[in-house]
Amino acid sequence: MLDLGVSAEPVWPDTTDWETLATRAAAATLAATAHGEWVTLPFTAEISVRLTDDAEVQLLNRDYRHKDKPTNVLSFPMIAPDLLDAVANTDDGEVLLGDIVLAFGVCNAEAADKGITLQDHATHLIVHGTLHLLGYDHQGPAEAEAMEQIERDVLATLGIADPYRYDHDDPNEDED
Repeated sequence: MLDLGVSAEPVWPDTTDWETLATRAAAATLAATAHGEWVTLPFTAEISVRLTDDAEVQLLNRDYRHKDKPTNVLSFPMIAPDLLDAVANTDDGEVLLGDIVLAFGVCNAEAADKGITLQDHATHLIVHGTLHLLGYDHQGPAEAEAMEQIERDVLATLGIADPYRYDHDDPNEDED
């Protein structure tokens, strides 16, 4: 089972049910990976999603990635990728996969630049962040393409267009 908690700062529009959006994105991502069976096993996989402002994300990005600027999404996995296969054998019935943090200003500006809704862009970033929690990365071209393909597939199941139809050479894009 997936247990997803969302905390949203007031800068994020309260007209959207962010918890439902995030849960739907993370569950679809989980289902599209080798860990899809987790939703049927008798343990709980927990993910925390924080929707906050650019200043908080800039501090986290500076402190954890040594990049003193805001970015759209940060992921903080709690389980090393090589230990993910043992997660279903947890003794206490629950495991914290990690945290995903989104910056409103960056996300909102990117959505506007791409001509998409903030909700669709946030969904994409939560999918992206969930993949990081599951051990996926995009350090090399092959890893990036594999991760992007999963994102495309997941977003298609959610009725969201391919986010990578945009220029890959955008120097302002810093998804992580």
